[in-house]
Amino acid sequence: MADFSILRGKDTLIVLDAAKGERTSIVYCGPDLPGATAEELVLLQTSQHVPGGPQQPIRASLLNPLGTGWSGSAGLLAHCARKDWAIDLRVASIDQTSDQQIEILTEDVNANLSVTHNLKVCAETGVLSASSTVTNTGTSAVQLEWCAPVCLPFDDRLTSLKTFSGKWADEFQTETIGRFRGTYLRENKAGRTSHSDFPGLFAGTQTTGETSGLAAGFHIGWSGNSRVRLDTGQDGHTFLQMGELLFPGELELGRSYTTPTFFGCWSRDGYGDVSRRLHHYLKDSVLKQRPKSRLVHYNTWEAVYFDHSEARLLDLAEKAAAVGAERFVLDDGWFGGRRSDQAGLGDWRVSSEIYPGGLHPIVNRVRELGMEFGLWFEPEMVNPDSDLYRAHPDWVLGIGGTDPIPSRHQLTLDLTKHQVTNYLFETISALIRDYKIDYIKWDMNRDTQHPGSDGRAVMHQQTNALYALLDRFRTAHPNTEIESCSSGGARADYGILRYTDRIWTSDNNDARRRHQIMRGASHFFPLKVLGNHVGPKKCHITGRMFSMEFRAASAIFGHMGMELDLADETAEERATLAAAIALHKQHRGLIHDGAYYRIETPDFLMAQSCVEPGKTAALSSCALLDMHPSTIPPRLRFAGLAPDKNYRTRMVWPQHNPSQSSPSIIEEADLTGEGFIASGSALMGHGMQLPLTHPDTCLIFHSETVND
Repeated sequence: MADFSILRGKDTLIVLDAAKGERTSIVYCGPDLPGATAEELVLLQTSQHVPGGPQQPIRASLLNPLGTGWSGSAGLLAHCARKDWAIDLRVASIDQTSDQQIEILTEDVNANLSVTHNLKVCAETGVLSASSTVTNTGTSAVQLEWCAPVCLPFDDRLTSLKTFSGKWADEFQTETIGRFRGTYLRENKAGRTSHSDFPGLFAGTQTTGETSGLAAGFHIGWSGNSRVRLDTGQDGHTFLQMGELLFPGELELGRSYTTPTFFGCWSRDGYGDVSRRLHHYLKDSVLKQRPKSRLVHYNTWEAVYFDHSEARLLDLAEKAAAVGAERFVLDDGWFGGRRSDQAGLGDWRVSSEIYPGGLHPIVNRVRELGMEFGLWFEPEMVNPDSDLYRAHPDWVLGIGGTDPIPSRHQLTLDLTKHQVTNYLFETISALIRDYKIDYIKWDMNRDTQHPGSDGRAVMHQQTNALYALLDRFRTAHPNTEIESCSSGGARADYGILRYTDRIWTSDNNDARRRHQIMRGASHFFPLKVLGNHVGPKKCHITGRMFSMEFRAASAIFGHMGMELDLADETAEERATLAAAIALHKQHRGLIHDGAYYRIETPDFLMAQSCVEPGKTAALSSCALLDMHPSTIPPRLRFAGLAPDKNYRTRMVWPQHNPSQSSPSIIEEADLTGEGFIASGSALMGHGMQLPLTHPDTCLIFHSETVND
């Protein structure tokens, strides 16, 4: 007999059939269906007998284990000494604490396994969070090979998949593919979120856009190995699984295992609404908020690399403060024998060779200039050419009899050993106390292909040990912020953001490419956690050259910073940079806490907008990345405004008229002066004619409501 449970939150509906003694199934998940009953939804999806198939159709369950006979991919694979693998979980108890949260205990008494399923729908955003805890209730060890948080039924209208991949210096690239019969599979074995296989997926119909149409977004909040699997069977049913990818023998259940958290979100209002819901959820439910603004960074890396000198760094600090930096971050090269990336990693003591008086002269001057002080670490890694490795060669991950894979002249420390994490905590904590460090750039610059310890795979334990170490730092040093960097954006997920404050989005400071990288990352992450820096006039990665006007404008939308040698910039360029930083600070609250909109444009344009929650103000940017294919540029259609309100719109960047011909909209609408007044309806539905400008020009507009 059916026993239905309903979860609701912010236009989202989850219907579960969870009768005691029966298998649990998800009847429906997606946008709310006001007035619909669970009974009618079950009736409407009644399936007929399939010739050649079971006499009674087999219904999907929360994990579809093999014992149910489900023909699709199982969400739980386990066995006890090669037996008890045909698991069949039945409901033992249900605890629904509210309309937003439920806990369902299922058991297989023959296999001596129980699974506690936790599902929660956020009341404010409608985001579903789900996890499963598998418990061994017997006396013999159980080998766990795979466990998804949930096997989620996929709306058959969602036939267009937006996936996220990339490479170093080109993260968060989107690719759209059509859903097909068979399996879409993306596996990550990098030991971090990775550059190439971000554990997230967006889906829509063939007509879904940023502002309209059925859309969904999914993510697994885990910073280690992961798997994303979408199966469409011969019967047309589609199920999504996302979870932790386990190596052979990695998890032997003595007691229990809890999956990473799976996040799902649906909307009838397009991809943009899904992103805004995810952003809201991340800010309110994942991030541990700091009671202060996101400070503008100056980072030393691309200015000095390993060529440190106290005099040069003091000069950079002076120049950084002069253009408006609020935090000075000393990057790699300050410690041990670290004169290149080939030595010294792991020896966390200030180099007496370069800094005979320690870092105090720099730290003291940075604070005199009104800036916070930050320091770079790569705690999880060690160079073989280091005092630490020479003293403790057994402190690294590896597999006996297998040659380690060289990567950046470093090896991964084994965080599953308490003596390793104790060493890291104590040595780094001493530096935090000594220099009163306000900010840590926590880097991780290589994949971990052989996560072995004492012969067993331990990436699961390694990732949890990282989380525990980060939590230990946050508890001991609550005023020290931590940035997650991993050769750029290779460790960016909702798991790491439970313990850190910021993501370094990419090592690529090419202003043109950065627009595309930030746009891809914005599907899951709000601008306040995405580091976005002004780079050198000649990008060190692409070799392309850009004006300061374009470089600075391209960094305003994000957690703004700088990573360039300010001594190489002219006084005029530094003045332009200072003006851009001042503009960012003026609108920082709107950029970081407003609703974010990706504006749909042709490929040669990249446009975005941040809108104040009450829709009284908006900041919008439009970057021309290539030549216009037509003689007249297109219109910019603003987003997120109130149709019935009037707005005064002005161009706040650049600080001059960049139009290549006259007359233009800039002159006619007095955009560099008082601006013009138009309704939100006109600005969004009709749009504003863009001026003809050179490529690599970024225009920023401020719109503010006016009295009728």
